[in-house]
Formats: sequence, C-alpha cells, structure tokens
Amino acid sequence: DASQKKERLAGMAEAEAAGKDVESKKPVVVKFGINHITYLVEQGKAQLVCIAHDVDPVELVVWLPALCKQMNVPYCIVKGKARLGAVVHKKTATALALTAIKNEDKLEFSKLVEAIK
Repeated sequence: DASQKKERLAGMAEAEAAGKDVESKKPVVVKFGINHITYLVEQGKAQLVCIAHDVDPVELVVWLPALCKQMNVPYCIVKGKARLGAVVHKKTATALALTAIKNEDKLEFSKLVEAIK
C-alpha cells in the first residue's frame, strides 16, 4: 500500500510540474469509530455498517441498529471486535462503515446486502 501510494503521488507531482491537470480518484476506505459512523449514517453516506458483538460496555453500540433501521442503512453484527480491528489495522474496532463501493464489486455487494436484510 505504501509503495503504491508513493508511486501514485510521484506520478501526480510529475504531471503537475508538467502543467497538466491532475485528476485523482477518491480511494475506497473503510470508516471506523462510533462518532464517525454515527455522522455517516445520519448523513446517509454509509452503505453498510458492521457492529462487533462483544463491545463492552454494550451501551456504546446498543442504539446503533435502531439508527441504521431509521435511516434505512443495512447493518450486520459480526463476531469479535478484534476481527473488525484487523480490517482497519487496529487492535480492536467496535464498528465499521463502508461508504464507497467499486463499480466491479457492486453486484456482489448488493447480494451481500440482500443476505443481511
């Protein structure tokens, strides 16, 4: 990831130095953190929310499924906050949100959302 980013930034710098317009694609990233996920769900930007089952104290996330239902955002409860943490390169994560899906993955993502609902 780091080497790809370095190459991408170097290419953008060369193009900018040559006077060309630089177009950059927004990278697809997984969002995490209760406050950030709450904001994304309220804004309607979250497309899928994954919540860990072993959050302690449970009051941190007990309201999140109700918010997701209210805002028509699909959510799933995943076994283990350590698994979610591995996705975002942290020790643990209580919840994750997907905001952008690549075009080639949209069909697979829609099947996943239907299975979750």
